[in-house]
Amino acid sequence: QVQLVESGGGLVQTGGSLRLSCAASGRTFSLYSMGWFRQSPGKERDLVGRIALSTGNTVYSDSVKGRFTISRNNTKNTVFLQMSNLKPEDTAVYICSARNDNSNMYWGQGTQVTVSS
Repeated sequence: QVQLVESGGGLVQTGGSLRLSCAASGRTFSLYSMGWFRQSPGKERDLVGRIALSTGNTVYSDSVKGRFTISRNNTKNTVFLQMSNLKPEDTAVYICSARNDNSNMYWGQGTQVTVSS
């Protein structure tokens, strides 16, 4: 099993920045990638981006490309989501995810990000 714990959410004004962290514990040696999803009330959970832990290759959704950056610290089994130029439509619960080499998915509890206009 893998446990994921997010931190760093909060309230920020339009145009501001926030940095989220996600720390993984447990069978982290089996992880292939980690990433972030977000979900707003009444909407589906959407991919924000993910990072391959061995190569550092990243994928982003079009809505955040150029504004958000995912990075990792493999020594600490932690990934980060640096969010810049935030918009009200970025308001959501941000949920950390991890996938192991058997394609099993793990999820964090989520952290609220609210962008005020």
